Amino acid sequence: MPTSFHLLADAPAQLLPARELMAFTLASHIILVPLGVAFPFITLVMHYRGLRRKDATALLLARRWSAVMAVQFALGIVTGTVLSFEFGLLWPGLMGRWGDVFGIGFGVEAWAFFLEAVLIAIYLYGWRRLKPRTHFLLGLPLPAAALLGAFGILAANSWMNTPQGFSLDSEGNPVDVNVWKAIFTPMFGPQYWHFVVAMIITAGFMVSGVYAVGWLRGRRDHYHRLGFAVPFTIAAVATPVQFVLGDSIARSVFHKQPVKFAALEIVWETDTRVPEYLFGRLQENGTVKGGIKIPLLDSILAGFSPDTKVVGLTSVPADQRPTATQATIAHWAFDIMVLIGSVLVLLALWYGLVWLRHRRLPASKWFYRSAACAGVASVVAVESGWIATEVGRQPWIVYQNMRVAEAVTSTRSTTLWIMLAVVMVVYVFLFGSFLVILLKMRTRWRLADEQQAAGGPSPHAPETDTPYGPRAPVPAGDAPAADGGAAGAEGGRR
Repeated sequence: MPTSFHLLADAPAQLLPARELMAFTLASHIILVPLGVAFPFITLVMHYRGLRRKDATALLLARRWSAVMAVQFALGIVTGTVLSFEFGLLWPGLMGRWGDVFGIGFGVEAWAFFLEAVLIAIYLYGWRRLKPRTHFLLGLPLPAAALLGAFGILAANSWMNTPQGFSLDSEGNPVDVNVWKAIFTPMFGPQYWHFVVAMIITAGFMVSGVYAVGWLRGRRDHYHRLGFAVPFTIAAVATPVQFVLGDSIARSVFHKQPVKFAALEIVWETDTRVPEYLFGRLQENGTVKGGIKIPLLDSILAGFSPDTKVVGLTSVPADQRPTATQATIAHWAFDIMVLIGSVLVLLALWYGLVWLRHRRLPASKWFYRSAACAGVASVVAVESGWIATEVGRQPWIVYQNMRVAEAVTSTRSTTLWIMLAVVMVVYVFLFGSFLVILLKMRTRWRLADEQQAAGGPSPHAPETDTPYGPRAPVPAGDAPAADGGAAGAEGGRR
């Protein structure tokens, strides 16, 4: 019988449903994280442009984006709180033994959430009631609060990958905790900056993708050009930087977590002159089926020389490494992330070359089709990155200190499966409600814009109107024809 089946048979019945529940809630929450971490920064860049150039359209975009930011933040609080509870409910062994060591990261994240909520409220309130300069300055701490939240979460996760800052007593319990060492672990810097830049890229491409759809549908006024150009430029500048950071974190994994690196690259035996496999499936006997084999490349990428020794999965016993299936999952997730990142670099170069040569946005429909897909592709890359880092670490929940099976709850597996079903239903409702709210906001903004263009009642200026609360209803006769209505997300001028 294959080794993976033996390991699966020895695992507690609660392990699979607990992992599926955690994976589903994390995968759902991470869709919102780029908007929570990077969208405030993008909004403030647009706000600054509006003030600096006295551009009412830029202020209008910033005001509307701030409303989207608030709605997204509300949903993010719900999904983030669920994850916080799951750490204690699903993994009591982890929190019970190690919570005093790495739990400070969660405390920092909680304070950051609270601070960000207050700052978003002030920013929304200020559109109508504060002087423009004062309002903008009060919004400046928002990105810092978002980065502080990411700091807390990444500190906890990097500690789980490279735990330090403690000693073990005779019973194996952590003592003599050094908080600073527990926060600033060897993997913290590479993980944090890789994550932050990924959030900036993803948020930029997500927002600009909406306006790329509008461009493809013929909406090419200043509003849509600006709504596309600012977030896309931010993402395009960050994309090559991420390529360098990605190489840095892969090299850190190679040195600090060699078995995890072996899983990501499906390396079976320790050796030099190791080939690189693009995709492919690792078999139980160590062979690789399918994929594209590139001789020597893995050793070259790891140490800039074909003679670089790459540690293989067989360097540790079978119960201390990912199974062949888990290694294949991590490998595919890693390759998908790298592939998407490479394509996004090419898209950013396309954009940059056109701008440098012609000082204008690209005119090709294929460019905007690609830009429209870039937001979704970025989210897929982020999801793939988390899959790679978490599955590649198996079977450890605290690397080389505690296995996932040792941390899982004793709750009956049937109860956990029921919890997963309930959470899935609730999340479908939450994300459906989020989409409905965005569509209603889109429709209201579109009707207001068309009423203004038609010479209707004079709308409030961007700096005096409010992006939230009750509004005067738009007369039914002012609604546009059905063919120009809810045709797409961009049609609403988010």
